[in-house]
Amino acid sequence: MDINEPEITKDEILILNDEHFNSDNVCLVSGAGTGIGRAVAISAAANKLTTVGLDINEEEGKKTQALAQEMGGHMVFIRTDLAKDEDIEHAIGEAAKHGSIRYVANIAGIQHIDSIENFPMEKYDLMERIMLRAPFYISKLTIPHMKKNADGVGVIGNMASVHAHICTLNKPVYNITKFGLRALSQSISAEGEGKIRSFSVSTGFIKTPLALNQVPSQAAQRGITPEQVITDVMMGKSRIKEMMTPVDVANLFLFGFSNFSKYLIGGDLLFDGGMVLTY
Repeated sequence: MDINEPEITKDEILILNDEHFNSDNVCLVSGAGTGIGRAVAISAAANKLTTVGLDINEEEGKKTQALAQEMGGHMVFIRTDLAKDEDIEHAIGEAAKHGSIRYVANIAGIQHIDSIENFPMEKYDLMERIMLRAPFYISKLTIPHMKKNADGVGVIGNMASVHAHICTLNKPVYNITKFGLRALSQSISAEGEGKIRSFSVSTGFIKTPLALNQVPSQAAQRGITPEQVITDVMMGKSRIKEMMTPVDVANLFLFGFSNFSKYLIGGDLLFDGGMVLTY
């Protein structure tokens, strides 16, 4: 099974007719260097939003910027270490210079495969900081900007996972942070009075470097072959035996941001091939 990250073509991107999808409005995307974050940034730019992409990987982030521009969109890249508050503060300040911050996609994530008893606490701290604290802090800093929009409206989308619904072995911190992102989405929505909306997106395994890179460690942990990790572990519970692509997920974010989703307030878009809800 091929799980190399696929290229994105314009005909795969969901283009929506939304009056707020214009260059006056900023869509902030973390983890924009690769995978789902790259796809969301490119798709937001293709939908005429001024996109501000954040990533610690400057080389890949600038590659995303070039891809967004090839699609006819506009993207600004800001190198950002999400483990540093000062970097996040700088990024939000710079983003606000490019228009009205209306949309935020918290995508960035890392993975570490280990049991609870063997899990390195420094890795716990890093994962929690990047995958839960940073989305919280980005939300804290961007909500005041959203409230200053003419209509007081803004939307924050958080990249969760099937691991925000079920827990698999040797991924304790990933599980914890993804459950936390659903709670963050609901907490933002509880305070947002219907104007500041938030939602989460939960998918199974996507054709991204994050999925590809964990295959060897999963194989070693479980004592099986890499091929068995893909067919039996990753896609074993899915009714569709093909991984989603990053742009499939990006389309869910753009739909969630749009005026077609005004009743999506604290909800979770579970697109997982049936992993969670079928047996």
